[in-house]
Amino acid sequence: MLVGATLSLSGPFQRQGEQAHDGLRLWVDHATDVRDGPAPRLIVLDDRSRASLAREHVRRLLVEEQVDVLVGPYSSGLVLAVAPVASAAGKVLWNHGGTSDAIFQQGGRHVVSVASPASDYLRNLPGWVRRHAPGASRVGILRAASGTFAGHVARGAAEGARAAGFTEIRVIGFESPLRDAKAVVRKAVEWELDLLIGAGAFPDDLAIARQRGALPPETPLALVGAGLAAFGEELGGLAEGIMGPSQWEPTAGEAPLTGPDSGWFAGAFERAFHRTPEYPAAQAFTAGLIFEECRRRCGGSLEDAALLGTARTLETTTFYGAFRLDPSTGRQVGHGIRLVQWLGGRKRVIG
Repeated sequence: MLVGATLSLSGPFQRQGEQAHDGLRLWVDHATDVRDGPAPRLIVLDDRSRASLAREHVRRLLVEEQVDVLVGPYSSGLVLAVAPVASAAGKVLWNHGGTSDAIFQQGGRHVVSVASPASDYLRNLPGWVRRHAPGASRVGILRAASGTFAGHVARGAAEGARAAGFTEIRVIGFESPLRDAKAVVRKAVEWELDLLIGAGAFPDDLAIARQRGALPPETPLALVGAGLAAFGEELGGLAEGIMGPSQWEPTAGEAPLTGPDSGWFAGAFERAFHRTPEYPAAQAFTAGLIFEECRRRCGGSLEDAALLGTARTLETTTFYGAFRLDPSTGRQVGHGIRLVQWLGGRKRVIG
């Protein structure tokens, strides 16, 4: 069985791409240990974080390598670039790293996603804030103007704010990379906010966090990038108190119906790669688990139509959380987002 993937082993998404690569490598080892027959063989091509190269790689994997299993890249933009190529070939794209709602709105008919969509990232945050500060009514959202991911995060946060009872919602768009975070944060301060949310690329979130001193100390700050351990590593004490979304935390794992538990995954990852796994690694490993479960239920078949049909009806849990797709759109509706906060120099699950 030949497994092919395009991943960002260089460029802006290198950190996440390398985690995903190691997650896939660990899954191949795990699949070799638990299944009969030849070990899966993995081919990974470096797309350098570029959409055009990711598309080229997927075509190569499908036409020249004739892979049995096609694993997508990290980043919503790259997944949006390659999904039509997979769909045109009738090939399932096992998606671990693209969460923009646009993937499903644009007809990702052959995409099987394990992660929650971007619009759910911070949807529950305003409700959490209101439970701790019932008088909170004004929220500001800073969002990158380019791409689709940040826009969907912002939309979900705004919808969550309205549902929670916030009466004033203001949005500032900025060009990514963010060149003048100070000016953007100062504009937000003028609104006398009860909550400030930032949704951009990881460097944008770091830039906003470094200007948090302009905010009143009591103003809660949430940034998408706060879900990564690298956020705390980069910022040190400046990360303290900042909240964010996380697709997976090893301390909050569920008892799985499919595959190993979080303790096994974290321990095996650390032994193999001498570092702590983050959610991109967990997502990539989980994509492999879901593929294997679908294949098992298909009697060992590698036929894409059968695998896709099985995935659309599959309901299970892995160490990563629940898996269930909307059968009409393919949107992941089973998995839930965790809310985390940096406290005492550590990322802690708070919701």
